[in-house]
Amino acid sequence: MPLDEDAVAAIYREHGPMLRRVVWRATSDANRVDDIVQEVILRVWKQAPDTDNLRAYLITTARHLIVDQHRAAGRRPQQAQLVEVAERDSALDRALDQVLVEEALGRLQPNHREIVRCLYYERLSVAETAARLGVPEGTVKSRAYYAVRNLRAVLDEMGVTR
Repeated sequence: MPLDEDAVAAIYREHGPMLRRVVWRATSDANRVDDIVQEVILRVWKQAPDTDNLRAYLITTARHLIVDQHRAAGRRPQQAQLVEVAERDSALDRALDQVLVEEALGRLQPNHREIVRCLYYERLSVAETAARLGVPEGTVKSRAYYAVRNLRAVLDEMGVTR
């Protein structure tokens, strides 16, 4: 049974901006962004999904729509086009992963987020990170352990399974 209009409007207000970012990073086409976001919200309205994690459902639905559109654009692709489709699907996966990780990092404590940024994004050593942040190396290692543990928990809450 479809959801009522107020519930759908609330879902759109809360999750619409996030969906737009996800789709924009995957397509970079303003017209497609609007179409895909509207289709995702329409599916939520019609299907009224029973899910514990609506955000993960919305992102997954958007991803499926984007992939379907890519495939529909080249129904009978030549061999060279098959490689392009695979590369686009891979780029789409990377863009969606980036959005999910950025959102998950935003939920970490600032000191954990800073440790993750230094160690994993800037690829600094423990000693370099300790010097930059002005903390002992043991503190860097401890914070890194808890940051990764908390990041896994946040990603689990978001419904990320890989």
